[in-house]
Amino acid sequence: METPRRVFTGLLVLVALAAGAAYSQTATATSGAGSQAGPSGYHLIKTIKVGGEGFWDYLAFDSATRRLFISRGTKVVVLDVDSGKVAGEIADTPGVHGIALAPETGDGFTSNGQAGTVSIFDLKTLQVIGHAPTGKGPDSITYDSGTRRVFTMNGFSRDSTAIDAVSGMVLATIALGGRPETAVSDGAGHVFVDLEDKSQIQEIDARNLVVTATWPLAPCESPAGLAMDREHRRLFAGCHNKTMAVVDAESGKVVASVPIGAGVDANQFDPGTGFAFSSNGAGTLSVIHEDSPDKFTAIEEVPTQAGARTMALDPKTHQVFLVTAEFTPPPAATAENPHPRGGMVPDSFVVLVYGR
Repeated sequence: METPRRVFTGLLVLVALAAGAAYSQTATATSGAGSQAGPSGYHLIKTIKVGGEGFWDYLAFDSATRRLFISRGTKVVVLDVDSGKVAGEIADTPGVHGIALAPETGDGFTSNGQAGTVSIFDLKTLQVIGHAPTGKGPDSITYDSGTRRVFTMNGFSRDSTAIDAVSGMVLATIALGGRPETAVSDGAGHVFVDLEDKSQIQEIDARNLVVTATWPLAPCESPAGLAMDREHRRLFAGCHNKTMAVVDAESGKVVASVPIGAGVDANQFDPGTGFAFSSNGAGTLSVIHEDSPDKFTAIEEVPTQAGARTMALDPKTHQVFLVTAEFTPPPAATAENPHPRGGMVPDSFVVLVYGR
């Protein structure tokens, strides 16, 4: 997801094309019943107004508690998606990008991009119980249940920090071949990360803490999101040239390339439905169906809202959660500022819930 400033600039461009956030202790929800379902069946079923200030990045969802973890600049807001109420927050996470959840240890982890740290918190109380240093600019973060290790992807130092999820101790720094974006784990000792500037995926051995493979993604260019079908060993890399590359996680071969919307920043895969998703900042949710491990069909571009570029999935209910806000139009251009930008409308931050 890169730096907040760079993300915000790109997001405003996407908002303009598509048209062409103190947090609230109690969020309010409105029905999306008027939204029409298309071929995938996905449509807006609820809008939860959260409000508050702060930009956003990655989301994480805890199916057991029905809590959505939302990065908001210097904190993580935790939302009960059923009641529509803010359950609490994880404070003092400067430049937070991602959240990883480790139910086996009862802990969660945040990647704090400005501080160059990971905050470790208790999943029940949401209280911070420790910190760990990382490389420069930690961005995405993932947990591998097979080794009980957490991995941050550090954009500025172009490496990954491996942390023991039980002790909170740093185990190693793993050099990468480019600027890492999103990472996923197979839950069995392997971590995969896309390299945005190289248009590649790298495989990390989570036990021995070394890179074991590097695979090109062509025709995909500039990957941002990444998801995995663990059963069939398929990786889904969402790329900025409006392409999703489907990669065999054993051989590294690109087995399919599927069109997606503009401005992808996250992907998810639902093993219960066989749907792969791409959340796109231009205002769509791409839905792709896995017909077989080597055959994929683009089903639909579900209309969302401009800026809704990151997402989380509940594999139990098959609901998809997106977040965004409203934006003001840019002021008139001047000689001093030939390319002016608008800004976020105060208190307009919302969670969009999509379902079938």
